[in-house]
Amino acid sequence: MDFMHKENLIQAGVHYLQGSQACAEGALTAGCSVYAGYPITPATEVMEHAAWRFPQVGARLIQMEDEIASASVLLGASLAGAKAVTATSSPGFSLMQEVISYAIMAEIPFVIVDVQRPGPGQGYITASQEDVMQARWGHHGEGSAIALAPSSVQEMFDFTIEAFNLAETWRTPVLLMTEETVAHMRERFTVPPRESLRILERKKPQDLGIAPQDYLPWGHDTVSPLAAWGEGYAFNCVGLVHLEDGNVTKYGTEMHHHCIKRIKDKIDGHVEDIARLETFFLDDCEHLVICYGSVFRTAIEAVREAREAAGLKIGLVRMVTLWPFAEKKLRQCIGKTGTVFVPEMNMGMMLHPITEALRDCCDRIIPIPELGKLHTPELILSTLYKELQ
Repeated sequence: MDFMHKENLIQAGVHYLQGSQACAEGALTAGCSVYAGYPITPATEVMEHAAWRFPQVGARLIQMEDEIASASVLLGASLAGAKAVTATSSPGFSLMQEVISYAIMAEIPFVIVDVQRPGPGQGYITASQEDVMQARWGHHGEGSAIALAPSSVQEMFDFTIEAFNLAETWRTPVLLMTEETVAHMRERFTVPPRESLRILERKKPQDLGIAPQDYLPWGHDTVSPLAAWGEGYAFNCVGLVHLEDGNVTKYGTEMHHHCIKRIKDKIDGHVEDIARLETFFLDDCEHLVICYGSVFRTAIEAVREAREAAGLKIGLVRMVTLWPFAEKKLRQCIGKTGTVFVPEMNMGMMLHPITEALRDCCDRIIPIPELGKLHTPELILSTLYKELQ
């Protein structure tokens, strides 16, 4: 980021922007210097704002011929030492899965913003949460993912910064699973003073005193230091199963297992450090609503009304991090409860890991599906009243 014009970054204070615009500003604030993209509704506004703002800050933006090429640019940009980002929507997200899989294996950090729209196929261009399972299981092979779910313009800014911090810390691609609802929303948000922001950078071998001849691209630590091309640390970047030094010729099943297990354990072994939940009204709750993303906005309103108007003892858990799934934290925070309601803008996707996690912690789990639009508080309330009164 040394070559960037930091004085042109968004200034501290109150701003009024679209969620997509706040996302692009958050990327720049995090030190992102490369945007590669292909326009697709409803994610186009992220790229549109980036096309205006990235050059002002001295960052680079390139429009590629498709989503596969856009994601591939992130590989090279990141290996050259840059923080890199792209934004897409659901059909384009499908095309990026091969790059995501490669980046998990080669441990290449970058951020993909998925402004979800309904599917399958082209589906439509309205609001959706239908990619949340693809975020975890869409790429081929093993390897865990990190995915965040913002619910506001403020969080589009904050979570974009957090996504880069997670990518750089864990040397992995990170997914910002947002929705048309949040991306096209306009509201006030606050940019804190720059000195109070937490901006993390990747570990480099030279910073750890590792000489070029001793460098192991996939060794030294749980998260290996990542050298940038052109800094004197030569290594082959491979998508094949490899040893710590990158050797792919000494293949064996033991070597295969060691390589994949290390990559998987890097995330799954640190769920408590990565995954976040937010809880509301759990002290006296007898029943529970679990949600994520923009559904949190109407769910919290419904829960408050159910408590105040009907006296129902309803608590709420919001999943800030979708993946890795915070099963231990979820079980610890709720203990034992009655009925669990899961409103989602799909037919019930995160319902499955929630059901597995709460297998012995609740009496029953009821989905509240919605397609193509955000739940109204009335829809959630009608289900609560029908099942509990």
